[in-house]
Amino acid sequence: MTKTISPAPWADIIPENLSTPCFVVDEDRLAANLSVLGGVKSRTGAKILLALKGFAMFSTFGLLKQTLDGVCASSPHEARLGREEFGKEVHAFAAAYSSKDMQDILQVADHVVFNSFDQFRRFLPAVKEAALRQGRDIETGLRLNPEHSEGAVPIYDPCSPGSRLGIRKSAFDRLENMDKPALDGIMAETSGLHFHTLCEQDAAPLARTLAVVEEKFGSLFSRIRWLNFGGGHHITRPGYDIDLLCGCIARIREKYGLQVYLEPGEAVALNTGALVSTVLDIVMADMPVAILDTSAAAHMPDVLEMPYRPEVIGAGQPGEKEHTCRLAGKSCLAGDVIGEYSFREPLKPGDRLIFLDMAHYSMVKTNTFNGLTLPGIALTGQRGANFRLIRSFGYEDFKTRLS
Repeated sequence: MTKTISPAPWADIIPENLSTPCFVVDEDRLAANLSVLGGVKSRTGAKILLALKGFAMFSTFGLLKQTLDGVCASSPHEARLGREEFGKEVHAFAAAYSSKDMQDILQVADHVVFNSFDQFRRFLPAVKEAALRQGRDIETGLRLNPEHSEGAVPIYDPCSPGSRLGIRKSAFDRLENMDKPALDGIMAETSGLHFHTLCEQDAAPLARTLAVVEEKFGSLFSRIRWLNFGGGHHITRPGYDIDLLCGCIARIREKYGLQVYLEPGEAVALNTGALVSTVLDIVMADMPVAILDTSAAAHMPDVLEMPYRPEVIGAGQPGEKEHTCRLAGKSCLAGDVIGEYSFREPLKPGDRLIFLDMAHYSMVKTNTFNGLTLPGIALTGQRGANFRLIRSFGYEDFKTRLS
């Protein structure tokens, strides 16, 4: 387990001369999260994976792999990054694989989880051949859809009506009724099962989901070695019910003898990163609008997709402080608006704003819409004494994405 260091305030660890926009990730905050996750591991024996879809800043992997057991990947590129830079277990899942995807993934993955019986059947020979040729085990799994929704936002709910994600109980029943030997053959080759229902949630939704999964699929647990609880567990959020989480894991391990995996990508990087931005101009609409050198559309798209209003250091809700204004990006998109905030003093060009909790998902979702320069990426630690700019971006990064 990593040593926990009390993090310094963001304003104290970000240099005044930092070029913006820039993501800044604090290793002290990462270490604090890892301490919590390491505690769950030591109490339960669960294995915890980094979900690369949420956080893939590989310059931090040396720290993360001291506690975490590996990565879970959603594509060949993520799987390769996990193998090359993390170097521990690599788990892969996709809604569907092409033959090329599977060929690439089987070079680096230890676990491959399938979204349908058809994909499992199609690629099982390739899995076996790759394992034999490489002289190592490559385990296979099936993703379940327990048809139990816990998410409040439909776009992030894998169990919403019509979801393409996971195999339903009715599909297992249908195959058993039509061709039981075929189902038995699939389960004989299946190492584990995976489910995922949560999005930024506490342990109580997990407990409810787990009850449904056991009711619908528990008869299969004697035929597998591991059960993956998926992601969306906000384990490192203050007030999260860690005792309930540990109880859920312990019960599954004791009752069924299964290895439990968690994939809390967001919990790893929760509250560990900031996006630093500069005010470029103030224009008047129905209220003052501060145009920033960052963009919701290009640099923090979840603000528009989720949607949500990120916190800004020193800012309050509209009307809470003396001067209310709207923060907006500099792209041509009319809806490139981050939200409305209030400040003690009117904003002016040159003012610096610090958006909080920007490490997870924001960095991996950035794009170059309008040709906007991607935010730089910086890393700090030791209470700001070890600040370094890891990466900056320019014209070539924009150009090489096009043709």
